[in-house]
Amino acid sequence: MDTIKVLIYPQKDFPITRYGATSGGTGNNTEAIAKAIEACNQAGGGRVIVPAGEWLTGPIHFKSNVNLYLEENAVLRFTDHPANYLPAVMTSWEGLECYNYSPLLYAFECENIAITGKGTLSPVMDTWKKWFGRPDAHLNALKTLYTMASTDVPVEQRQMAENENNLRPHLIHFNRCKNVLLDGFKIRESPFWTIHLYMCNGGVVRNLDVKAHGHNNDGVDFEMSRNFLVEDCTFDQGDDAVVIKSGRNRDAWRLNTPCENIVIRNCNILKGHVLLGIGSEMSGGVRNIYMHNCNAPDTVFRLFFIKTNLRRGGFIENIYMDHVKAGRMQRILEIDTDVLYQWRDIVPTYEEKITRIDGIHIKNITCDATDAIYEIKGDARLPVKNVEIKNIHAGEVRKFIHAVDNAENVTEENITFDKTSFSTVK
Repeated sequence: MDTIKVLIYPQKDFPITRYGATSGGTGNNTEAIAKAIEACNQAGGGRVIVPAGEWLTGPIHFKSNVNLYLEENAVLRFTDHPANYLPAVMTSWEGLECYNYSPLLYAFECENIAITGKGTLSPVMDTWKKWFGRPDAHLNALKTLYTMASTDVPVEQRQMAENENNLRPHLIHFNRCKNVLLDGFKIRESPFWTIHLYMCNGGVVRNLDVKAHGHNNDGVDFEMSRNFLVEDCTFDQGDDAVVIKSGRNRDAWRLNTPCENIVIRNCNILKGHVLLGIGSEMSGGVRNIYMHNCNAPDTVFRLFFIKTNLRRGGFIENIYMDHVKAGRMQRILEIDTDVLYQWRDIVPTYEEKITRIDGIHIKNITCDATDAIYEIKGDARLPVKNVEIKNIHAGEVRKFIHAVDNAENVTEENITFDKTSFSTVK
C-alpha cells in the first residue's frame, strides 16, 4: 500500500463573505462560493471559509488545492431545485458512467482537495424525497442507461438529466481526484449516496458524523479508488455504512481499475443495513481491504456482506474484518454470488462472467444475536475459495449456525454461542 499523504494547505483564507455570500438561509450563494474557490485556486491554494450561520447554495465545484473549511455552527444548505444542478456533469449512477445532475459537492480531476471543519452539510430534501420512489419513467431511464453501457455507447452520449428520469445526485462525488481529505464535519441527509469517492487515489476520511436515512443513503462508497484510510467516523445510515465497489459490467471492464488498499478503523455504526459491504458493483475487482476495531451496537442486516452476480466478473480477494463488536443481525458473514435485485427482470444479461472470490478473513467478532454465523452461496462454476472464520462469539443464534454451497477451503476455529433458538443445524 502506498503512503497516504495529508496535505498541509497554504495559510491563506478566502471567506465566502468577501465574495458576496450572505447568511440566513435565503438567497443563493452559489456564485459567491464559486468565486472564493476560484480565487483560492488562483492563489495556489488555501482555505475557503464558510463562517458560522446558515448558507443556502446550489452545487459547489472544487478546484485543485482548495480546502472548503466549515466553521463550527456553519451550515451549508443545498437547494432542492433540480434546475440548479444543470448543466449535467460527468458522474456515475450505480456503477454506470453518465452525465447527470451535478452532485451537491463535486470535483473532477482535482488534486489536493478537502472538506474540513466542524460545520454541517444539510441539503434541502423535499424534491429528492419525492424522487426516492422508482416510478416507470425512472426505471425506463435506468434501462436505457444500462443498455447504453452494455453496448459501449460513449459516456458523453449518456445524457440522463432530462425528462422525468429522476436520477438523484450524490451529496459528495469526487471523480478521478488525488489526495483527498474529509475531516471533522457533519452530514445530515443526502439525495443519494452520501460520500462517493470514484476513481480517486489517496486520502483520509476521518472524524465524520454522518446521518442520512433516505433511499440509497450509504455512508461512504469507494468505487475504483485506492490508498485510503477511514477512521474515527460515526455512520447512521438508511443503507450500508462502508461500501467497496468497482463499477458495473462493461463500464468497469473498460476502465479496468480495481478498488484496493483501504483501511477502515475505529468507526461506529449506529444504524445501517451492512457494516462492511463489498459490491454488488465490483466488476473492476476489489482487493486488500482491512476493517478493524469497529462497533455496530444496534441492529444491522449483515455485518460483513460480499455480493455479486453472474454479470459482474472481476475478483474479490484479501478482505479482512477483525475485532468488531455488534448488536443484532441476520448474518455475521454472508457471501452471495446471485444478488441482482430489480435488475434480474428489468434488463437482460448481455454477458456472463463469474466473479473470483478468494481470501476472505473474519476474526474476533462478538455480537448479541444473529440468525446465522455465516452463509456462503458460491457459484459451482467458480467456487468461493479460502474463507477463514475465527474467534466468533454470538450471544444467541436464532436459525442456523452456518450454510455453505460451492465453496472450497472454508476453515472455522473457535466459534461459540451462548444459546440457540432452533432444533436442528441447517
